[in-house]
Amino acid sequence: MNILAWIILGGIAGWIASKIAKTDKQQGIFLNIVVGIIGAGLGGFIMSAIGGEGVNGFNLYSLFVAVLGAVVALFIVKAITGKKA
Repeated sequence: MNILAWIILGGIAGWIASKIAKTDKQQGIFLNIVVGIIGAGLGGFIMSAIGGEGVNGFNLYSLFVAVLGAVVALFIVKAITGKKA
């Protein structure tokens, strides 16, 4: 995927994950993109560990993997910082 696709997928995935983790009011669009891109990498790692496929393009499956990873990343950050939802 090119950089523009990563930014768009990351932004959407980060926004959805922030809604799930209830951190949307604390982060803006830039942090949503960063969380989504990190989530795509983490989600790909998680899916590979359980025998699945990571992010493989700009499609719904890749969005699901990125959201999964982003939610995990946000909950890890919340657990480390001790912030409540």
